[in-house]
Amino acid sequence: MYRFLLTPRWWGINLFVVLAIPFCVFMGTWQLGRFEDRVQSHEQAEKAPDPSTRAAEPLDALLPVDKVTSGRPAIATGTYADQFLVPGRKLDDRQGFYVLNMLRTDSGKALPVVRGWLPGSATDTRVPAAPTGEVTVTGDLQASENTHSDGVDVRGGLPSGQVGMISAATLVNLVPYDVYDAWVTLPEAEAGGTGGAMKPVPAAAPEGSGLDLKAFQNLGYTGEWFVFAAFVLFMWFRLVRREAEAERDIALGLVPEEPAAPATADASEGAGPAAEAPDTAEGAPKDAPEDPSSPDYDVASTPVR
Repeated sequence: MYRFLLTPRWWGINLFVVLAIPFCVFMGTWQLGRFEDRVQSHEQAEKAPDPSTRAAEPLDALLPVDKVTSGRPAIATGTYADQFLVPGRKLDDRQGFYVLNMLRTDSGKALPVVRGWLPGSATDTRVPAAPTGEVTVTGDLQASENTHSDGVDVRGGLPSGQVGMISAATLVNLVPYDVYDAWVTLPEAEAGGTGGAMKPVPAAAPEGSGLDLKAFQNLGYTGEWFVFAAFVLFMWFRLVRREAEAERDIALGLVPEEPAAPATADASEGAGPAAEAPDTAEGAPKDAPEDPSSPDYDVASTPVR
């Protein structure tokens, strides 16, 4: 009854099922592993001490920025150069902007330093001037932002002196010197009251270290892949059962025969008026009496009177 499984059509169906189910299981297991990694990193982050409470270290000793060094206090010495404003940043549920200055270090590279946050519009608000001369800053280290970071503006078209993303890839196109692939945020207002009107920007947790929306997306994708695998298996069983039932009905003679085709219109027309046409002349009935006045014809078609 199941010999149809060896037909070419079913070979294709079986091959698809054999490949689809392991693929769905693999993808579901991978997504589950991603979710478990995020849970584990979240638990480790909760058990670990606050990075900002650890002793400050030189900037170069903490690079590159990862989940361990993110948020750690970093020390850098240099002079402030170019200044940029980063609009569209919220703090305490208020709309405002960051004040970002480039700190030129002795290495020749510049470190982006977020000196603070100000409410209002980046176009109309007056910004406190940065300290002059050589300064030593201690700020919480942060990785460069990307398109998925909170508050990032990737639309472009910002006025001169404004940037939508704190990233080395963005800033290196705006300044004539190299830029560190990291930035720091000052935990306190600047000494001397120069930046006293600005609020410190708290350091953000590194990406992938908490149970954020992406973690639960991984969990949802896990369920979807396993559902796909179950659906493929269910449809295969359903198709096999339907095909087997059809084969059984044919073997038992339960499939009704197709009715005979009705007679064609041409055949019915052939038995109609043409078949019933009178043998006599047109308009004369077959059994009508002969007209006495009409001449008779002999064999030679000569009228005889």
